[in-house]
Amino acid sequence: MAERPNLVLAMPPDVLELVLPAALRARLDTLATVHPTVITGDTSPDAADAALADAELLLTGWGCPAIDTALLARAPHLRAVLHAAGTVKDHVMPEVWQRGIAVSSAADANAGPVIAFTLATVTFAARGTLSAAAEYNRGRLPTGPERRGADGAVIGVIGASRIGRGVIAGLRTSPAGFRILLADPYVSDEEAAALGVEPVGLDELCRTSDIVTVHAPDLPETHHLLDARRLHLLRDGAAVINTARGRLIDTAALTRECATGRIDAYLDVTEPEPLPADHPLHALPNVLLTPHIAGCQGTEVQRLGAYAVNEVERWNLGEPLLGQVRADDLARIA
Repeated sequence: MAERPNLVLAMPPDVLELVLPAALRARLDTLATVHPTVITGDTSPDAADAALADAELLLTGWGCPAIDTALLARAPHLRAVLHAAGTVKDHVMPEVWQRGIAVSSAADANAGPVIAFTLATVTFAARGTLSAAAEYNRGRLPTGPERRGADGAVIGVIGASRIGRGVIAGLRTSPAGFRILLADPYVSDEEAAALGVEPVGLDELCRTSDIVTVHAPDLPETHHLLDARRLHLLRDGAAVINTARGRLIDTAALTRECATGRIDAYLDVTEPEPLPADHPLHALPNVLLTPHIAGCQGTEVQRLGAYAVNEVERWNLGEPLLGQVRADDLARIA
C-alpha cells in the first residue's frame, strides 16, 4: 500500500457525526493522514489555508463548501474529491475536472434506500392507498369492487438511471406481474429488451400507465418534463411518484390535476423544496408529501461514509474508483 495520503474532511459537524461514526473514522485514520481541521462554511480562512495546503484527498459530504477556482488555489496538491453523498453537481465545479482531479460519489450507496422507498410506494399506489385511507377517515369501509390490488398494473418508469434501473429490477421480480414501460431516449430497443421493459415515448407512457414513477436527471431539458399537457394525459385513477427532483414536474399543473381528485401523487421531492406550509397540496387527501426522505436517513447515512472510506482504500491501492464521476457524466446524471 502506498504512503498514507493527506486527507481533509469538508462537511458540517452534524453531518460528519452521521457519515463517519467512530468505527469508520478509526478505519479512515489507518488509510490516510487526516488533518484535524474540518472545512465548513464557518472555517476561518487561515485555518482552511493550513488544512488545504498539503491536502491530496478531500472527503466531502452534504453542506460542504463549493470546490471552485478559489478553493483549488488553496489546495495545490489536491488529487481526488471523494463525496460521501449522492450528486456532486451542486458543489464540484468544472475546473476540478479541468485540473485533472478525480471525483467520486457515493451515489451507488444512496440508491438502495431510494429504490426500496419507490418500490414500497408503487405498492401503496397500486392499492389506491390514499383514496382508501381518505374513505376510512370518513368512517366508510371500501367495498369489495373498490378494493384495488397490484396484480397486472402498468408501471411507467421515466428514466433508466441508476435508481430507475434498480426500480425496474425490483418490479420485474414482483409476483404482481407488472407490465413495465420505459421512457428514456438514450436506451435502445435492444437494451430495453435486456432490461425487461417496453420502450415507449413519454406521451404514450403517460396515456397508458396506471402508475408513473420519475427517475430522470435534473437537466435544463428535463425541467417540467411532466407539464400540464402530459399530466392531463394520465388516465383517471392514475398515480404519480417522484423520488427524483421536484423540478421535473410542474407543481402548479400537478396541483390542479390532483385537486380534481382525478389522479394521486406521492411526492418525496417538490418544487419549491420545502413546499410552503400553506401550499394547497398539503390539504389534498390524494397527495402524500414526504420531506425528501427516500435516500439514506439516520443510521443509513454511514453507508455513504463507508463507501467513501472504501474509495480511499482503492485510491491507496491504485485501483479504479467505483464511484468515479467524469466530466462528461454531468450532462446525464442527477
